[in-house]
Amino acid sequence: MTATLDSIIHSLKKKNIRITPQRTAILEVLIQSKNHPTAEEVYKQIELDFPGMSVATVYNNLRLFTDLGFVKEMSYGDNASRFDFTTDLHYHAICSKCGKITDFHYPNLDDVEIAASKLTGYKIDSHRLEVYGLCPDCQETESNINKTTNS
Repeated sequence: MTATLDSIIHSLKKKNIRITPQRTAILEVLIQSKNHPTAEEVYKQIELDFPGMSVATVYNNLRLFTDLGFVKEMSYGDNASRFDFTTDLHYHAICSKCGKITDFHYPNLDDVEIAASKLTGYKIDSHRLEVYGLCPDCQETESNINKTTNS
C-alpha cells in the first residue's frame, strides 16, 4: 500500500532523519504528481519556495526516499530517471512520443511471477511491465497534423 506523507514523516523521525521543509516539499510534489516526475521537474516545482536549494538537494533526497522504499526510481531510455510515489505493484503505459507515463493495474499479471518461476526454476521476487504506444494527447496531435496535411 502506498504510504502517506504523515506515515513517511513518522518513519523518517524513527530513523533519526531530519524533517526539513525541503524534504517535505519534495514528498508533497511526489504525492500530488501523477506524471512520474524527474528530479529536474521536482526541483522546478519547488525552487521558488527554496531559492538557495540546489538540484543536488533534490537528487540526494530522492535517493534517500528510494533507498528507504518510499519512492521507486524508474529508468528508461531517455537517461532521465523518473520517480514514482506509488510503490504498490502496478504497471506503466509509456508514450513513445512524449514520454508520458500512466499507471494501470491488471491483477492477473501477478501470475507471471508464478509462471516464470515454474518455467525457469528462479525464485522470483518482483517484476515490472511497461507497454509503449501513443498517449491520447499525442494521438490527437497526430490526427490534427494528418487532417491539416490532407486538406
